[in-house]
Amino acid sequence: MKLRTRLAVATIAVMLPMTFALFWYDAVARHQAAEQNLTEFVFGQMPAAREACESAPSSFGGELRPSRPLGPPRGNRPPPGDLPPPPGPGPAPPPRHPRPNAARPAVVHAYDENLQSKNPDAPDVPEALARAISGQDVAIASYVFPTSSVELLARMPWGTGPCAYVLARGTTDPTWGAVLPESNIWLLPTVAVFAAMLLALGPVVRRIRKLTEAVQRSASATYADAVLIEGDDEIGVLARVFNAARREIRSQLEEKDRREQALRHFLANTTHDVMIPLTVLQGHLATLREDAAAGKPVDVGALVSAMDEAHYMASLVHNLAATARLEAADVKLQRSEVDLETLVKRVVGRHRPIAKQLGVSIETAVPGEPVTVSADVTLLEQAISNVTYNAIRYNGPGGHVAVILERVAKEAFRLRVVDDGPGIPEAELSRLAERGFRGNEARSRAPDGQGLGLHITHRAAELHGYRLTLRPSEYGGLEVELEGELDAPSG
Repeated sequence: MKLRTRLAVATIAVMLPMTFALFWYDAVARHQAAEQNLTEFVFGQMPAAREACESAPSSFGGELRPSRPLGPPRGNRPPPGDLPPPPGPGPAPPPRHPRPNAARPAVVHAYDENLQSKNPDAPDVPEALARAISGQDVAIASYVFPTSSVELLARMPWGTGPCAYVLARGTTDPTWGAVLPESNIWLLPTVAVFAAMLLALGPVVRRIRKLTEAVQRSASATYADAVLIEGDDEIGVLARVFNAARREIRSQLEEKDRREQALRHFLANTTHDVMIPLTVLQGHLATLREDAAAGKPVDVGALVSAMDEAHYMASLVHNLAATARLEAADVKLQRSEVDLETLVKRVVGRHRPIAKQLGVSIETAVPGEPVTVSADVTLLEQAISNVTYNAIRYNGPGGHVAVILERVAKEAFRLRVVDDGPGIPEAELSRLAERGFRGNEARSRAPDGQGLGLHITHRAAELHGYRLTLRPSEYGGLEVELEGELDAPSG
């Protein structure tokens, strides 16, 4: 349902009950005023008509002519030509100059103490009025919806005789007590207001349709087009809010596109980088198989190279998984209590075979007391493993690597990985933690690397709140230092 139709239906749904309630209230006001006027008329006229009623009860009844005009205002005297005749039973002649809304005389009938009338033409007293008159002077006929007829039963002050009770019937004319004017011309302004409201909604509906079309065009263009709806009204504000949301959506879409483009390049590079050691590994394995088939002794050099390539591919896969996790928009660490001494020994033990194959000596030193931190064990172990693997891989035969864990006072730890390899030029140290950056020495010694290891270590340290420092070691190689707070002091 359109906005204008919905508002019209809602307005009609509100106006109809309100109009009905207004008419009902107006009718009730008219009826109550007529009841009061009729009551005052009966008690005001019957004392003068008592003698005529009691002298001829069998013929008394009908229209009772008033001795003065009915109803308020009483201070205004009617024109001389409209003065009523003296009171008495029987029909009242019409005035010589009839006036609009002149009150019609009340129709009255008299009854004795038993509510019986001597006049055979008198109607029976309604049972509801007969029951209601008990204990009060006036009983008025009840109603569900007020009509123009008014009926009441009044107990006369004298209380005895054939005129002890009077049944009076009248109408709500003239319209004393009315809320609404007598003419229904007042409905015209109401209809005019309703029509004006619908017409006033026209521009609003057109602006809403224009806004809807502009939003649809912007959505079809991936929110590249702005919504050009001017104005300071609510629709103009809504258009500006949508434009702000559109800019945010565009920013997110562009970021998503950049991520997808980077992911495509990353996957392409990864595929290339994995294929190189995989091809080398296949070549070494083919050589070993041919030698074994020919009964030749195992070529130790080929076996070491094959194991080196397998170890590198495993490290590469681990780094890819860690990178995917660290590149998420909302990285959540799975913290637990980690014993750094156990973790360091596990990392060194994992790398000892490859170090032996490459002719590199690896040693470790740990304190004699527990070193416990609250950390994500997977990320932290991957970070330390990357540093250790780089120290071994970029070293040479006869080289040395040391992994040293120590406590700093009672509330911090320091982990150092030191090697005596070729080292890193000072100009490249500050960029080693960048994703994809590889120094010249690294490119020449291991051209199939991706430059992810130190980037992962740097990101993991950042998420844990640790400090990562890279400096030339005193032995000519590189020293990587990771320092952070312990989970709780021990001692």
